[in-house]
Amino acid sequence: MRATEPGNMLLLHRAEEMAKPARKKMTDYRARLRAAGLRPIQIWVPDVRSARLQEEARRQSRLVSRRKSERDALDFIEAAADWDSR
Repeated sequence: MRATEPGNMLLLHRAEEMAKPARKKMTDYRARLRAAGLRPIQIWVPDVRSARLQEEARRQSRLVSRRKSERDALDFIEAAADWDSR
């Protein structure tokens, strides 16, 4: 098998790509994304597994559930949640 044959070029490219260290692959990947006009960002979100967050969510939910003005919104949310289980 010769690397210069059209069908073998892809195999040669893949072999070369697999031989690159992971750091080089990631650097190349990020360079391609930047060249496409993208940029990396980092997003920090609340950890829903946190006991403290769960307690605070329950506390706020209880407060909202007692407000008459929130009844329509809560009814809608409950109906939407139940609709998916039909």
